[in-house]
Amino acid sequence: MLPGGAGLVGQNLVARLKAKGYTDVVVLDKHRPNLAVLKQVQPDITVEYADLAQPGDWQRHFAGAGVVVMLQAQIGGNDYRDFVHNNVDSTRLILDAVKANQVPQLVHISSSVVMSVADDFYTNSKKEQEQMVLASGIACPILRPTLMFGWFDRKHLGWLSRFMKKVPVFPIPGHGRYMRQPLYVGDFCNVIISCIENNIDHGIYNISGHEEVDYIDIIRQIKRATGARAVIARIPYRLFYALIWLWGRFDKNPPFTTQQLTALSARDAFEVTDWPGMFGVPCTPFAKAIDETFNDPQYSKIVLEF
Repeated sequence: MLPGGAGLVGQNLVARLKAKGYTDVVVLDKHRPNLAVLKQVQPDITVEYADLAQPGDWQRHFAGAGVVVMLQAQIGGNDYRDFVHNNVDSTRLILDAVKANQVPQLVHISSSVVMSVADDFYTNSKKEQEQMVLASGIACPILRPTLMFGWFDRKHLGWLSRFMKKVPVFPIPGHGRYMRQPLYVGDFCNVIISCIENNIDHGIYNISGHEEVDYIDIIRQIKRATGARAVIARIPYRLFYALIWLWGRFDKNPPFTTQQLTALSARDAFEVTDWPGMFGVPCTPFAKAIDETFNDPQYSKIVLEF
């Protein structure tokens, strides 16, 4: 059972579960276009539209479920009510359904931002969400991934790659030396599967990318992998901020917000743990993971709606 399973992690997780022979997979999500993509790519799984922050018929799927991987998340946007609705209210109902149906296994997908110095809608709502899981008394592993990329990436590196192909000049805020620890979503999905298959039922795990890569170097790697012709140009940070702010005035769901820009420059450095050893999952080198992301013959051309 994958609540919120039509997004980046869910689409990748379904692909890897299917590759390992799993058959009884149920995805609940309220993003109809991305549910349609998932159903087209994986026609033999169960997908259902559901607003997980509202009680509804979707709760019947928890009866007899063997494992729930809680994936639902509001990542971007300018209205805090959306973050409360999709990150907090939904979690309350899902935890209630897990308890009521005595689901034997839960895996919670948190985020590294709960350890961040950032003060934004996503960070604050994810902190509240994780505290709800801890207070629920349900034994489960809590996974805190850093910025992820991979197949089906519509919001992060995937959007940047598509934008890069459309414009002659690709702007970089300031000096561009904002250290990131990008995590390949394929590796992260294998960590989730390891939790399921090894019945891991406790612990908080920081799952960070093992390579520290500056933002500008991430952009350069994307350009090499995709063959984009855009010129990478640094522009003053304040000008970039103003342009993002202006974009947000005209776009209800902007691809990049001023809060995300502030978080980009927050200089967070997240703990690097031996998750490959803990979960028996090899860490894919960043350059190889970027190549797989943008050049895989089966999945790299599939684009989710933003």
